Amino acid sequence: MNIEISKEEKMAALFNALSEPNRIRIIKILRDSSRELTCSEVSRLLQIAPSTVSYHFKALRQAGLTQTRQQAQTKYLSLNTETFRNYLPGLLDSL
Repeated sequence: MNIEISKEEKMAALFNALSEPNRIRIIKILRDSSRELTCSEVSRLLQIAPSTVSYHFKALRQAGLTQTRQQAQTKYLSLNTETFRNYLPGLLDSL
């Protein structure tokens, strides 16, 4: 069963995910990185617990702002630039 959500509902979900300051910090770190990053790397950069970073990773991924790739036991995170381009054009440049 496919349930289609409106653009307004998608935007609300995106803004909800971005309403936490650490998530915006994660987005900025990913934007400025030249490669995918792990939870541990972001944890060190933000100086917060890996479990907290993992929690924020999940919220960002569920909103469609990031993508996760798993290799063995390690998860790599990157931005989902298509979501930013389609729903939040210019936001990455303004952060």
